[in-house]
Amino acid sequence: MQKNRITPEFITALQPNEIFVFGSNLGGFHGGGAARMARLHFGAEMGKGVGIQGQSYAIPTMQGGVETIQPYVDEFITYASQHPEKQFLVTPIGCGIAGFNAQDIAPLFKDAKNIENISLPEEFWEIIG
Repeated sequence: MQKNRITPEFITALQPNEIFVFGSNLGGFHGGGAARMARLHFGAEMGKGVGIQGQSYAIPTMQGGVETIQPYVDEFITYASQHPEKQFLVTPIGCGIAGFNAQDIAPLFKDAKNIENISLPEEFWEIIG
């Protein structure tokens, strides 16, 4: 587990270089959970369900099974690797309103293990090592 790359359990403020990564829906209706937090505090935009928005980054998690989330996670990992000046704080995406659990979602982030500017929830690290 990467102790220095664990996303805090509760994020109420961000440093200028930090990005709040949250689970969204494709329609960009950020009405609950971390998506609501992203909209109210970190610049997420209604109607935008994917990608960078203010100090947040949306990964859709509500459009089907886990396999439908993987391409968006891959896109996120590519984006983060291209922006090493930013620190990306991944929340437990998909593990709330979308109804998945850490065992479902964590393996999607296996390629993030070597990207130093991506922090993951502790339970994701426990699964992917």
